[in-house]
Amino acid sequence: MTLAAEVTRDMWGWRWLMDLVQDLRFGVRMLAKTAGFTAVAILTLALGIGANTALFSVVNGVLLNPLPYPEPQQIVTVASSMPEFPESAIAYLDFRDWQRQNQTFSSMAAYRRVNFDLTGEGEAERVSGTLVSADFFPILGVKPVLGRTFTLEEDRAGAGLTAMISGGFWKRKFGSSPTIVGKPLNLDGKPYTVIGVLPANFYFSGWNFRLSDVYTSIAASDSSNNLADRRMHPGIFAIGRLKPGVSLRQAQADMDGVARNLAVAYPEADKNHGIVLSPLKAHMTRDVRPFLLMLLAAVGFVLLIACVNVANLLLARSTARQREFAIRAALGAGKARLVRQLLTESVLLAIAGGGLGLLLASWGTQAALKVLPETLPRASDVRIDPRVLLFTLAVSLLAGLLFGLAPSLKTSQSELHETLKEGGRGLSGMRHRTQSIFVVAEMALAVVLLIGAGLMIRSLARLWRVNPGFDAHNVLTLNVAFPPSVANAAPEQIRTQVRNLLSGIGSIPGVKAVSLMNGATPMNGDEEMHFWILGTPKPTSQSDMASTLWYEVSPDYLKVMKIPLLRGRFLSPQDDEHSARVAVIDEMFARQYFPNQDPIGQRINFAILDMPVEIVGVVGHVKQWGLASDGEQAVQAQLYTSDLQLPDSSMKFLARDNGVILHAESAPDAVIPAIRALIGQNNSDEVVYGFQTMDQIVSDTLAARRFLTILLVVFAALALALSSIGIYGVISYVSGQRTHEIGVRLALGAQQGDVLKLVLGQGAKMALLGVGLGLVAAAGLARLVKDMLFGVTATDPLTFGGVAILLTLVALAACYMPARRAMRVDPIVALRYE
Repeated sequence: MTLAAEVTRDMWGWRWLMDLVQDLRFGVRMLAKTAGFTAVAILTLALGIGANTALFSVVNGVLLNPLPYPEPQQIVTVASSMPEFPESAIAYLDFRDWQRQNQTFSSMAAYRRVNFDLTGEGEAERVSGTLVSADFFPILGVKPVLGRTFTLEEDRAGAGLTAMISGGFWKRKFGSSPTIVGKPLNLDGKPYTVIGVLPANFYFSGWNFRLSDVYTSIAASDSSNNLADRRMHPGIFAIGRLKPGVSLRQAQADMDGVARNLAVAYPEADKNHGIVLSPLKAHMTRDVRPFLLMLLAAVGFVLLIACVNVANLLLARSTARQREFAIRAALGAGKARLVRQLLTESVLLAIAGGGLGLLLASWGTQAALKVLPETLPRASDVRIDPRVLLFTLAVSLLAGLLFGLAPSLKTSQSELHETLKEGGRGLSGMRHRTQSIFVVAEMALAVVLLIGAGLMIRSLARLWRVNPGFDAHNVLTLNVAFPPSVANAAPEQIRTQVRNLLSGIGSIPGVKAVSLMNGATPMNGDEEMHFWILGTPKPTSQSDMASTLWYEVSPDYLKVMKIPLLRGRFLSPQDDEHSARVAVIDEMFARQYFPNQDPIGQRINFAILDMPVEIVGVVGHVKQWGLASDGEQAVQAQLYTSDLQLPDSSMKFLARDNGVILHAESAPDAVIPAIRALIGQNNSDEVVYGFQTMDQIVSDTLAARRFLTILLVVFAALALALSSIGIYGVISYVSGQRTHEIGVRLALGAQQGDVLKLVLGQGAKMALLGVGLGLVAAAGLARLVKDMLFGVTATDPLTFGGVAILLTLVALAACYMPARRAMRVDPIVALRYE
């Protein structure tokens, strides 16, 4: 390149930069000159960009950011699979065989959630616990802030009892004392030595896992026989870290071979059982991914509507500036320079709107985190980070180009001589076509959002009307744990303590009925039991047996829950440890296993407990799995037995944790103080915890749907408001531009009603066309959310018709004000209008 060429290139670059600076300065002055227009445009953009930024910060934290572990793509969840449950809990002995026989994992760890009674540290309390194997924290790369993690020697039966505590529990209970390591903790009457403290920000989410106060060794701490019985699946799940270079498909093939080997070696327990692997991140987010992506698409529609509104404002503003641009063009400015000037102003508006939107998003994100469903994974990772900032910048620039392009091109295509001859009088009706197209587009987008929100509202309303099979009103659940002295007592003493507990709570004023509630609890925990019908050949393996949900309750359970008794009788006080064992089944059990015979008097036997029971009654079916998804589960049959008829060997588990449910005369919270006082009088080491109403339990099952519906309604309302403002602005502007024409019409004898009809008709045409296009688009897009609906179709006529009528009426109302102004125009003034 010659010196002259280099100088020319540098001069051109410098000139381009100077022109850009000049465009920016001129743009700032012009925006400041029209402060009202600028404020409205920035606020409109801030709402759209802020909503997008807030929701993207959630999507980014939950779905996009990598998990906070070393090489997180190598970590997978590991679960068992059975014919009735595609992913289920693991037998501990199976897990140990998986560890030994696999060829694709560098390490594998099991965990199980439990509760502990903490004594000796002030008032006795129930603390959450998780039993883990030694490799659990090393797999996740978690380093304790004090002490160490578990060793392999500590992860075996008979080893010394050790514990790690969470950072939050360390601060709350021990004031973050640095001397906590080596101190004893009395958990369930046994001394555990604290060996480490986990970071306060430790997070993990997996099958049946919860962040706990205390973590102990699974092999050393679980003294039950559950770990030694391959037929038992006591809530254990696992994670594993793949060896470098091993794919998920290779690991799955490897574990399939392990499962086949175990089915041959232990057919009674492992026949038809498989092993299921899932990437940890995909497992964490799979339930919320569709909801979040749907919301992100919805909020994107809101931004499009905001951009269309601002584009219409810019079109109106550029029309008023036609004479200015014509003069600039006459003085030598090229069309490219005029387009660049307008785009510069658009981008300035977008950046200002993005900055304000970022502030709104920061506030909105913090507010959203307080109301997000607790089931949302990785909520602690939701924040405004560099990726969110980059997203906001990109959206702002894209929005600026999007809403600025049409006005810029429209202005650049104007004829110089025609504009100068018009003298700035305004444009003819044909030149408003672009604005009309924009109004139609935003109306269509609003229709799609409103229909989505309407379908979710209708679904939620249908769900609330579903009969769960019981009456949740005024029902309270709680848990009571007896002290170790009772848990280690003779079975008869434990039964006496249970009877005294029920009698004491039942005597509290305001309590109408009370019952134990262990095993499966409606919508809040399941327990299955394999069984076979006596009189039929006993299946050769447990996997060939039938399964039922197992509720361990007291005689007054039906009074508490108001479950209907259909046939026979329910459990009675006489059904105790001295009488023949009996059971009550639900109507689903009767239809499934006794379709053409009377189930009363039939006998069945439990696979593991070897406890034959006689069926004495049939009750109504309870929606155990939730209002929406109960019918989708493989295990539907339900069976009730008396807790006090459990074998003596099971009594110590009853003493460890008693679920209690009661029906109160009025608000159930009112009896909580009396229950606490009663428990405190019985024994200072007795712990009562977990108070929750059944209304709240039912409501929690709908938390994710409710949150999705609320956000969709908010976005739809915002879209409705923006589209209404948009059509109002366009009709106001167009009718203003037609003031001269309206004056002529009135002077020639037109009535005010004719003018009203003219203006409303113009708005109605845009509204109806937008609504029609929106209905077509919604009919196609609604099918994408059909799996989230309940009780309504994706093309529900009531929703589609209601939205069409609503939006049309709102649009006509928005047109009415400008129409009223137009019909009151003074013809003399209008004829002088320029």
